[in-house]
Amino acid sequence: MSAQIVAREIETLVRDMVFTEDKGKQLQIRQMAQANGIFPASIQNLYEAVGKGLHTGFSVPAMNIRGITFDVARAAFRAAMKNRVGAFVFEIARSEMSYTLQTPAEYSAVILAAALAEGYKGPVFIQGDHIQIRQKNYAVDSQKELDFIRGLIKDCIEAGFYNIDIDASTLVDIEKSDLLAQQELNGLVTAEMTKFIRSIQPKGITVSVGGEIGEIGSGNSTVGDLRAFMTVYRKHLGQTLKGISKISVQTGTTHGGIALPDGTMAKVQLDFATLEKMSKIAQAEYAMGGAVQHGASTLPDEMFNLFPKVGTLEVHLATGFQNIIFDSSNFPKPLLEEIHTGLKAKYSSERKKDETDTQFYYSTRKKAFGDFKQKIWNIAPANLQKIGQELEERFAQLYYKLNVVNTRDIVDKVIKPG
Repeated sequence: MSAQIVAREIETLVRDMVFTEDKGKQLQIRQMAQANGIFPASIQNLYEAVGKGLHTGFSVPAMNIRGITFDVARAAFRAAMKNRVGAFVFEIARSEMSYTLQTPAEYSAVILAAALAEGYKGPVFIQGDHIQIRQKNYAVDSQKELDFIRGLIKDCIEAGFYNIDIDASTLVDIEKSDLLAQQELNGLVTAEMTKFIRSIQPKGITVSVGGEIGEIGSGNSTVGDLRAFMTVYRKHLGQTLKGISKISVQTGTTHGGIALPDGTMAKVQLDFATLEKMSKIAQAEYAMGGAVQHGASTLPDEMFNLFPKVGTLEVHLATGFQNIIFDSSNFPKPLLEEIHTGLKAKYSSERKKDETDTQFYYSTRKKAFGDFKQKIWNIAPANLQKIGQELEERFAQLYYKLNVVNTRDIVDKVIKPG
């Protein structure tokens, strides 16, 4: 049976699974993946090795896929296989799961199916990004919000998400003068969620857990913030459990970037010195792999080469891939116009004063992946193939710039099936 026929059969299976929400087909895909040498994995061992200085000089791309996930993931796997990339992560945030209509079980199954379709073998790192405590919800009923987070974490781990980023940075209270007091709730909640993860992680697997000290889009993080957070976190975690493997910091970016009225992106002053300091301290003082950069996909290309040079452990990428899809000449114009009409009708209340149509569409079109999910999946195969080629080129560029090319041997050495 040819590879093309196998890929078409898998695509049919994936489509049926996605649009019927068939849990049996989700399980079938996971079993097929395992039978073909593909397994969800924790990146913990690699990050511990990086923290010890055993492997350095690269930054791991963590890629949020919001729509046509099967096609986008296939492009990422193709680029990885051609460049012998082993260190790369697929992720999806709490908010993205909601507005793109992708449950953890569906997302995981689609990613594994993409690996099957491309003939990939080995570990697949799937991550719950920004498993975020919503401050407003927490203020009204903290227990209800934390119970929701526990339920979401449980769903993620059961789906093969063996990498979880807890984001309680929304609970940092900068009105308090003492740094320890500012980070108290953040450290406490992150510790409690780490304990929960350790209590439910599968036998033989240490889930990689991340923490966050500064909400993305707010003021830049400081060394004092990091040390205060870790003091609180360690106090509440105790001495016996393995803690976080990385720390997300704020360095001047915003998620998705800021679109200007003419459609160009606002320039960003990224604080690479902060990244370098945070990574060094995270490694030397807390046995972590290093610091994490969020909101990076819309940064200028010349910045990406700098992340490995300053020791950035992980770089999160999302909106740039979304932009390639919607801005592609191969994305059907009638569907794009229908999406714009739908966005105006449904989200006009979110429109900021003096915001142009271009800015409004840019800030809201991520939600089209959920609202128009089936129509986007139904784009003509020839068009999807061309969009996939554009994405593959971008993935390859990012792998090269983040210096994860030829990391497959390193990953295979330190990451084994659970």
